[in-house]
Amino acid sequence: MPAYNHGSILLADDDTDDCAFFEEALGDIVLNTRFTTVHDGEQLMQHLLKDAGVLPDIIFLDLNMPRKNGFECLLEIKQHQTLKFLPVIILSTSYEQEVVNLLYQSGAHYFIRKPSLFSKFKKIIHSTLATMAIENYMRPDKENFVLTSD
Repeated sequence: MPAYNHGSILLADDDTDDCAFFEEALGDIVLNTRFTTVHDGEQLMQHLLKDAGVLPDIIFLDLNMPRKNGFECLLEIKQHQTLKFLPVIILSTSYEQEVVNLLYQSGAHYFIRKPSLFSKFKKIIHSTLATMAIENYMRPDKENFVLTSD
């Protein structure tokens, strides 16, 4: 499996098992990466605003979190002068086309429906990081917004 060198990845997810799976998946595919987790939207925004000089290269953002959900965070990030260019990849266990359309319109880079199997989860994280590296963090057109593990 090829390795990708992303300087800093931030995961915002309230599910500690998903955070552990994500970190394990990263361990197999990413070199020299600072990996940080926060567990709700309030923590995410505090972290980003406190460390505005040291921003992550990519944010993976769970849609359903307490205190401030992923959609609220996405809007706040994309409206903030310093944060608006950060690539934000949405993670969710559910898939509703209207929500996905709204996420794209709001500036998210990609939408990933979390697969239930770890092997598929690892595959989609690998594929997403590869795509981000190849595309130089550019936002795709709408037809390529949803990423799947199949």
